Amino acid sequence: MTIPEISVQELETLKKAKADIFILDVRNANEYAICNLAGHLIPLNELPSRLNELNTTQTIVVHCHAGGRSRQATEFLIAQGFKDVRNLRGGITAWAKEIDPTMATY
Repeated sequence: MTIPEISVQELETLKKAKADIFILDVRNANEYAICNLAGHLIPLNELPSRLNELNTTQTIVVHCHAGGRSRQATEFLIAQGFKDVRNLRGGITAWAKEIDPTMATY
């Protein structure tokens, strides 16, 4: 299965345009505390029990630290019938490196 992806540059454009996107952060709370994109935090292991917090028709951009967990989450959400889900290529690490070098990293 090809996983739909979005680059950090594309996400920045959508954020600046105030597009109706939902940013889903599937990292753990301790990681979120270090740095985040002001997204909705649902750790990957809690995702199956918290699907009710998501809208199946909204554009969802999923991210984690480097892209592995968000890829799993994107696959899972698509399998659950979500229509427009995209994995943030490179995760928050890519965001910090390419978009916001002042962001704390770990």
